[in-house]
Amino acid sequence: MISIRSVALSCVVVLGFFAACSDDSPDPGGTPDASVEMCTTEGTTQCGDTCVTTATDPAHCGGCDQACTATEACEAGACVAVCRIAGQQVESGALNAANACEQCRPELYATEWTPLVDGTACGTGQVCSTGACSSKCFIGGTLHDEGTPNPANACEVCAPATSTTTWSPRESIPLLVGGTDIAAQGWTAYTQAPSTLTYGQDYVRLATSTNSGGRTSGQLLIARPNSVDGTQPFKLRVTMQVESVNTHNQLDSGAAILGTFAPPAGNSTDRSQMIYLDSAAIGWGDDTQSSAFAVTDGAYHVYELAVNTDKVATVSVDGVAKLTRNNFTTNGTIAIGDQTNDPNVDGAVRIKLVEKLCQ
Repeated sequence: MISIRSVALSCVVVLGFFAACSDDSPDPGGTPDASVEMCTTEGTTQCGDTCVTTATDPAHCGGCDQACTATEACEAGACVAVCRIAGQQVESGALNAANACEQCRPELYATEWTPLVDGTACGTGQVCSTGACSSKCFIGGTLHDEGTPNPANACEVCAPATSTTTWSPRESIPLLVGGTDIAAQGWTAYTQAPSTLTYGQDYVRLATSTNSGGRTSGQLLIARPNSVDGTQPFKLRVTMQVESVNTHNQLDSGAAILGTFAPPAGNSTDRSQMIYLDSAAIGWGDDTQSSAFAVTDGAYHVYELAVNTDKVATVSVDGVAKLTRNNFTTNGTIAIGDQTNDPNVDGAVRIKLVEKLCQ
């Protein structure tokens, strides 16, 4: 006979078994189901047990465990190449704030600046040259320093302030710049004592004299070949001060400008066409024409010899026409100074600048 107490115990055991197997039983000490999403912040994604922003996280770029390399950054969910220079991240293509001729080029150098190619514009009137910004021109694939003349046309020059990519026109071609060695500028001195050639800060000084009782005097003439093309029109400009000069003799002068010259003192044609400078007048060496002018007034004056297509020569002083003559010819060599050794026909001049004007 089964007792009521035994039945009751059996029921307890059975109920306990069902309770233990039931999924509805809460487990306060258990862990959350891994399938339950924990990240609630907008734009974040759960990767493992961490909430990340896959749009910018380099370890999870565009998705969990999609890591960028050390030289990449995560932008908009994609790994992009960057530079890391001096501990700073630099965007690809960015210029160095301290040097406009350096750029971040991660495909070449990810940890240092990359120099831009020569000729790249880097500022107003400047281009890159060996990694630095300079006032130069980059023409025809070649870098040129400021002031460099065009090898094909001396009347064009590198002027970065005007253009860094094309030749710029120039007003004149300097043939002599005072204060610097004349030989280095293509000039030759023809001398006879007593004479001196000296330099000042911005001029070259030529001076001759006559010894007491001397039957000849000093000669000092400087000449430069190939200064002009005798088959073409040309203009020469001489900026000069005549300190002192004796009165000229026909075909001879202590201070002269010759638009054509055969060494050592000029032939008859050269001396006929030369411009003599007396203390108060200028004229042609053959005395066919002269004009009053205060030559030795202590000032620098601009003397210009212009020869046109018809071989008509005009001499101007400070922009004012003084002399003309027809049939002017030249062998291309020019000369300035004292071209005679006649006694007491001497002079002292300071030459600041000699130029051939561009037509």
